[in-house]
Amino acid sequence: MELTQQIPEISAYLVADEAIDHEHPVVRETVDRLRSETVDAYSYAVAAYEYVRDTIEHSVDSGDLRVAWQASDVLATRNGICHSKSHALAALLRAAGIPAALCYQGFTDGNGDPEVLHGLIAVRLPGRDRWDRQDPRGNKPGIDAQFSLDEERLAWPTGPESNGVDYPVLYAAPHSAVLRAMQCAEDRTQLWRTLPAAI
Repeated sequence: MELTQQIPEISAYLVADEAIDHEHPVVRETVDRLRSETVDAYSYAVAAYEYVRDTIEHSVDSGDLRVAWQASDVLATRNGICHSKSHALAALLRAAGIPAALCYQGFTDGNGDPEVLHGLIAVRLPGRDRWDRQDPRGNKPGIDAQFSLDEERLAWPTGPESNGVDYPVLYAAPHSAVLRAMQCAEDRTQLWRTLPAAI
């Protein structure tokens, strides 16, 4: 699949915004800690990915009803759905000068009706002329997402036998409908009723 930047300028994928608040002290402290343990952009990106994937629980798996949507809040509470975790990983990468985009997958029910909108990220490491999608959702039995530049190792691959679709647009900021639902939800139960199932 060919990924397409929503905004042509690569600099748009480095900025801080309301959700990807990478200038926040909690984000900066995490970046400093990860940088002290890595030697280059690649090892930092892997460390940031594994940190978000492995130390921030997916709230569906943990049963946590809180809805964290700002990267700093996700890192502070160690809680979030796929979209939240993507915001956190994008912030950690952008704070280290590595362009990161938000991207989405849609999954349908048995009748082909939209059911779930899944959030992940794409990273553009120095020296590479392409974006590589990464999924920090968090592993569990049946899900084995890994950081990979050569072959996608996502939580839910799409293909002829799946009920999913990959959206090719790389967003510089969270999709407005996703962000609005997250900001307005009192808890995860309400979020499931208002989160868009497709974009």
